[in-house]
Amino acid sequence: MPHLRAFRPDDEPALAEICLKTADAGGDATGVLDDDAIWAEIFVLPYVARHPEFAFVVESDDGRVVGYIVAAPDTEAFEAWFHTVWWPERGGRRPLSAEGNPRQSDILRYAAGRSQTPGRFSAEYPAHLHIDLLPETQGGGWGRRLIEALVTALREAGVPGVHLAAAPENAGAIAFYPRVGFDRLPSEPHVVAFGRRL
Repeated sequence: MPHLRAFRPDDEPALAEICLKTADAGGDATGVLDDDAIWAEIFVLPYVARHPEFAFVVESDDGRVVGYIVAAPDTEAFEAWFHTVWWPERGGRRPLSAEGNPRQSDILRYAAGRSQTPGRFSAEYPAHLHIDLLPETQGGGWGRRLIEALVTALREAGVPGVHLAAAPENAGAIAFYPRVGFDRLPSEPHVVAFGRRL
């Protein structure tokens, strides 16, 4: 039987793999970018580096990590750190324009530009999260358990709200978040945002 536990540093390779296998609007993003490592370097590894206390995983009965949730309790502080510390050490070695791969160019520009504008939802929902489960783990209530573990940790830390963004084409995610207490927030056309007061 799978179980939930706190993140451990030796989980990083598994988290990177899960991130890759779910990064394309919930589907496998292997080969979408010239460098598969980019996904995790943006969407999961900085969170466990900066805030391991807000990271939880689902471990299968055979000892594999098959899902995770990560968060930053203060989005604006996290984005400033990402922009000045984390990304320059990783993204600086890659050109922003990837010839023949406009999607990679877009995601690298996104990463390089983080923290350049104030967080739209940060006043009411200062935390933000990322959650991913391998297909074998989806539908068994583990997403809900991960959300509740994180919500408990954020509440104990005095965080008043958490938000997230999903791709419009990720129908499963868009259906899931209202079921676990999130309200849909006004969003740009290319993203669907949700928030939950804690």
